[in-house]
Amino acid sequence: MLVPNFNPFPVLETKRLVLRRPVMADVDEMFIYRSDKMLMQYIPHRLATQKQQVVEMLRFINNLIDKNEGINWAITLKGNDIIIGMVGYVHFFTDDYRAEIGYMLHTPYHGKGIIHEAMKAAMDYGFNVLKLHSIEAIVNCENVPSKKVLERIGFSKDAFFKDYLFHDGKFIDANVYSFVKSE
Repeated sequence: MLVPNFNPFPVLETKRLVLRRPVMADVDEMFIYRSDKMLMQYIPHRLATQKQQVVEMLRFINNLIDKNEGINWAITLKGNDIIIGMVGYVHFFTDDYRAEIGYMLHTPYHGKGIIHEAMKAAMDYGFNVLKLHSIEAIVNCENVPSKKVLERIGFSKDAFFKDYLFHDGKFIDANVYSFVKSE
């Protein structure tokens, strides 16, 4: 069985990025993108209307990290510690050596390969440190940019679920993508 341990917190570095633990100092920047209706349209979480909601989210995220039940990294550019997005494992299926990955990136940074780079770092950690066998992503069927990111990385679309997620007052269809270590 998979036994995640995030103590000490694993800081990941890539050519352009530092993936670090999200902290309360990130609230203002996170509020900017968590309150962006266009960016949040495909993220199955409530649109932030108050900074306190982001504070509560950060507490929740850090509690999961402390309990080794989930991990999210703040995405920052090297030389600039300001959070521009997040990537992380939002659910673990420990008996199956599998995890669900989630990600989001502040709009001004779209189209620059940043989320691809951050995902690859998180996947490398998942396969080589956590010893995952597979990683999955659940994506709103209308979220074409996210599906393209996953396909470029090498994820395959494995399933379609009708009315799978309830978001923004309605049920939405979802695709499940996966990446198996042997691929």
